[in-house]
Parts: sequence; structure tokens; C-alpha cells
Amino acid sequence: MVSIKDIAKKAGVSISTVSYALNGNPKVTEDTSAKILAIAKELNYVPNAAARSLKTRQTNIIGVFLTNYGGAFYGQLLHGMQEALASKGYELIVCSGKHTHRFLPERLIDGAIVLDIAFSSEEILKHADTGHKIVVMDRELDHPNINQVLLHNRSGATLAMDHLIEKGHRKIYTVTGPQRSYDAMQRLEAVRQAVERYNDIEYSEIPGNFNKPAGEKAAEQIVKEYTRPVGVFCANDEMAIGMYNYLSKTNFRVGEHIHIIGFDNIELSQYIKPRLATIDFSERKWGAVAAEQVLKLIANQPVENERIYTTFIPGDSVREVR
Repeated sequence: MVSIKDIAKKAGVSISTVSYALNGNPKVTEDTSAKILAIAKELNYVPNAAARSLKTRQTNIIGVFLTNYGGAFYGQLLHGMQEALASKGYELIVCSGKHTHRFLPERLIDGAIVLDIAFSSEEILKHADTGHKIVVMDRELDHPNINQVLLHNRSGATLAMDHLIEKGHRKIYTVTGPQRSYDAMQRLEAVRQAVERYNDIEYSEIPGNFNKPAGEKAAEQIVKEYTRPVGVFCANDEMAIGMYNYLSKTNFRVGEHIHIIGFDNIELSQYIKPRLATIDFSERKWGAVAAEQVLKLIANQPVENERIYTTFIPGDSVREVR
């Protein structure tokens, strides 16, 4: 790999002169600068971003850490982050997997946004202790270098349960999310609290994993146990759509035999028939707020924890039962 030493040798100037020229410093005359830039182009010189960031202690890059890249959820979330960062001169890289965690201690990024259940809280706190700025979207951590931007999961799940009960459902299933997921557990706890307020609810939980196969498997179980119309709260839309997929191959109809509410209001949920009732929030806003907060941390500005509110979107997937 060509270095600035190679350019300096060929140009017959000092390494510092090359560095000034490559960075557009006016200390170097126009003629010398043009000569150095021409040699750099001839030698196919590529700046070492890691070395430059160690010198300036800034990369103008923020890393977002995700559990995986699957599903229809992340598009608007990342778009919101990218827009907010670009307006402040920052770029976004998307990371997944333990090996990418080194980007923080190696200062390849200026800050991190974490929505990754595999990124342990202990490791996040360790990075925060050494001065790294981090926004968490999937857990509650108290540290001066950490900010929380969380969903109002509990209120959303409560809205879903209240709607099912108001529609007359007294046999209700919940298809849960991953046990390690903060969002899933918050939703499940709210569901259980809602059920406790009533004495006449026949309630069951089916383990899920926030994906379509989990929804298909849950639908299979519900069909086998079916004796009367049931209400189902799926902890996300992906599992609700999985239920639709399975039920479409049976004589059971959504909104008549099995009434379904999802969570997330992903774009696909707007087009399936009957329209899926779901819990809505702005993924784009969630991402944008997280990005804005991490930049405030980097700038050492005052910052408060944030909550993203949820609302109920009605649909014909839930109808009144008698």
C-alpha cells in the first residue's frame, strides 16, 4: 500500500508537506500542492482513514448495531437515522456480529446506536466507562455516556389487549417475542397486567421469535385447539403475517374465527386482507431521535432519555364477537 512517505520521496519534499497538501492546507504553495496531488494520483494513494481518525479523534461516522438484517422492520428506522445524521455531516454504517463491536474501542466510529440483543449490557457499560457515546434502543441503562430512546411498548400492548376485550373476546392468545428481547418482554408484561384486570379471560401464551415461521407455528396450534372465536395479540407484525399465511391454507378466516392484532405497522400489514389491526409508531422518528441523541452526547450537550409513543390502528382482522 502506498503511503505518504512514498509520495514525499518521489516529490522530494517532507512528509509534513505532503500531509499539508493532501489536506488542503494553505501552508503549501499551489504549485507544490498540485505536484503532490498529481503524484498521489499516479501512485493510486488511498488515505488511511483509521490513522487519520486516530490523529483527529473523529471519523464523522456513527455505527448502528442490529441483531440481524432480516425482516421488513429496519428500512424506515435506518432511513430516519441516515437523514438526521446527514443533516449534521455524519454518515451511518450498519453493523451486526460480535467482531464489529471493536469499531468503538478502535475509534472507527464516533458513537454507537444499539438495537442488538447480542450486544451485552456489560460490554456497553464498559465502553461507556472509557468515554464512548452510546444510544440504546432496546434496554434501560443508567450512565452519563448512555442515552435511552425506547418505545412505549407497554402502552401499545395495553391498547391491543383493551381492543380485543372491548370487542368481546374472552379467549385470548399472545404470541410472544424472543425472551432476550427488551421490547418483547415489555409487551408481554403489559399483556399479563391487562389480563389480570379481568376475571373471565381464558388466556394462553405461545412462544414466538418475531418472524413469520413463528406465526405460522402459532396458528397451527390455535387451529388444533379451536373451539370458539379467539383473539390473538402477536408481539410483532411479522408473526401476524405468518398467521395469515398458515390460515389462508385452512377453512379458518381472519376476522371471523381468529381475530389478530400485530405490533409495528410495517408497510406490508397495510395491504394484506383483511387489513391487519396493529400498533403503530414512527420507525423513522425512532431512528431520527436516536441519531440526534448520539450527536448530542458526542457534543457534550444536555440530553434526556426519550420515549416513542404508540397508537392503535384498527383493521378488519378484529371484529366484535358475542
